[in-house]
This record gives sequence, structure tokens and C-alpha cells, in this order.
Amino acid sequence: MTKQDTHLALLPSGFVDLLPPEAGQEAWAITILMEHFAAFGYERIKPPLAEFEDSLLAPGPGASLAHETFRLMDPVSHRMLGVRSDITPQIARIASSRLASAPRPLRLSYANDVLRTKGSQQRTERQFCQVGCELIGAEGAEAEIEICMLALLGLHDLGLKNVTIDLTIPGLVSALLIESGFDGKKMAGAQAAVDARARDAIAKIGGLAGKSLSALLESAGEASAALKNLSAVKLPAALRGDIENLRAVHEGLARGMKQAGLEDFAVTIDPLESRGFEYHRSIGFTLFAKSVRGELGRGGRYDVRFGVAKKGECAAGFTLYMDTIRKALPPQKKKQIVRVPAGESWAAIRTMQEKGKIVIRDTAARSKKKTKKPGRKK
Repeated sequence: MTKQDTHLALLPSGFVDLLPPEAGQEAWAITILMEHFAAFGYERIKPPLAEFEDSLLAPGPGASLAHETFRLMDPVSHRMLGVRSDITPQIARIASSRLASAPRPLRLSYANDVLRTKGSQQRTERQFCQVGCELIGAEGAEAEIEICMLALLGLHDLGLKNVTIDLTIPGLVSALLIESGFDGKKMAGAQAAVDARARDAIAKIGGLAGKSLSALLESAGEASAALKNLSAVKLPAALRGDIENLRAVHEGLARGMKQAGLEDFAVTIDPLESRGFEYHRSIGFTLFAKSVRGELGRGGRYDVRFGVAKKGECAAGFTLYMDTIRKALPPQKKKQIVRVPAGESWAAIRTMQEKGKIVIRDTAARSKKKTKKPGRKK
């Protein structure tokens, strides 16, 4: 390969060629997950890669993702298109339009690539596959427990060990600050201090908000202990309901994990985490695995609201990130490889494959006769 060819083979930052065996491992994992979701009644949908910009970024989940969205001009309609950076806004559009009259609750699943304008510190890839589920039209802790358990059981089916689900209340910090009269720059400064987990800066906020945020910061950790600490934190009455809902979700989750035999999975709580949960409310969660850098996935409660619709529809869901999950997969058992001549019976080949073997046919044309070297005519 020449230097020019090497240059032409370069890919933009954040894009990769997925080669063997990684491409095969990801495809296998997606198949396992989709079969798992289908066993719980979740039906697969496949939205388009690109949509009109005003549709993709309409008020609702998509509005908060504008900064991550690639835009391009459609040469047919001469309107701006957006390339999806997340599947959830498309689910909201479909549920609110084409499936608006479908019976509720609506259970949908998906497995599609997304494209983002830039990577993050934890995820440098700008194109990756999202696999997930959405439960639309079901309110209450039981819906949230189902979604959490579905994600955990899916990871268990892939053979992942030592998985942690970290629960949070996405709107808790902003609601507490608003209740305390914060707005504008003051609220942004307080939120930045919380995001940085800066104890001194949080303490300087002062008043009930400062004391409550400091107490919430110290409450993070193992779920049972965290809930005990949370019950002692002074919070406005309007926010106590979220704490009780968190408690109900944890109790159902702990019970479900025990029944399902997920002994090596753990539950933690970080009540101050809100980054990445821009359109979530009530409860959110992030999935991690020991010794694997980055998030395996995240999810939670949100409102399916599309366009100018005044009233949203309750929903809960999660997304798994296949680029991270691929790194967490245990080594797969290698199948026996059998090489056969090109003339081997196709029936025999099929029999070997049915026994779990990989059969490779020798298609190279090999002549048994020796080729004579050209000689000089006498």
C-alpha cells in the first residue's frame, strides 16, 4: 500500500471499522438481547437514520439533543435533515403518531446505530449501536422495576459479571434549587458545584439548599445505606414523593434480583447525578461493570411528548451501548473449524454445520498436472 493509499484509508476521529471477531461478537450480543426483549413482549421497530430536523428536534426528548445532532441539506425536499444521535426521540414520534391508537402499555425494542457530532471523555466513538426498550403508557414503580430488571437480565444473559445499577433522581437538584429561590447564574453555579461534587463549593451555597445538597452528597453509596441516609435529609415536602418512589423501586429491584439469581449484581444510589438525564424525571439509572471503563447503558422515567402536544404520555426505558458492552463480553467458546475440498457434498456440509461446526470449502483451483516451462524451439 502506498502512502497515498494509506492516507485514503484513514477514518475521521470517532469512527472505526469493526473487524472480526469484534463485529461478530457484537452481532451475537444484539441477537441475544433482542430475543430476551421479545420474550417479555417487546416488539422491534426500526426508525430511519435521518429525519427532517424540525421533527427530530421537536419539543420533547429530541429538543435536548440538538448539540449532538449532525445536520445536512436534503437534495430532494431542500429541507434540513437531522441524523439521529439517540433513538428515544424517534420512539416518542412513533408512539405519538403512527402508534397513537395502539393499546397501552406499548412495549417497543430497537437495535440501531446512532451518529453524534463529537465524542465524550468516556465515549470517544461518534458512531455506535444502541440497543434498548421503551415501556410507554405505564405509570408507577412497577413499570420502572420492569425496565431495570429487563436491562439487568439482558446483561446477565450475555454472561456479564459484577454489574452495578446506579439509581438517581434526575430532577432532584434543580427542583431543590428552584424551591429555594435560585435562578439564572446562581442556579447554574450551584448545579456546576454539584456536578463537580465540590464539597466546599456546595457548602458555600448556604441555606436549606446548601445543607440539603451537602447531606445528599454524603448519602451516595450502597442502596440500603443510602436510603437510610436520604430519609434523614431535610427536603421540601414536594420532593419527598421522589424519595419514596426511589425506595419502592429499590425494594422491588432487590426482590427481583434475588429471585432471578443475580447475586453478583449490585444496586447503588447517587441522588445528585443528573448529567445525561436531560429529559428524564422521577428516576434514572446508569449501568456499570467492574473493570470496564464507561457506561454499559442508562435509562429511566420520562414523558413521551412530541411537538406542540401539551400533555405528554408517561414512559420508562433504557439504552445499552454496544461499544462498551462489547469490551465487557466474556470470551466466546470457539467452534470447531473443518476444511473440506470443493467437491464435498453439500448435504455432508449441512450435516456438519448442524452439529455446530464451521465448514470452510477449499475453492482454490489446484491442478494436479505440473506446468511445463516454456522452452526454446529447435
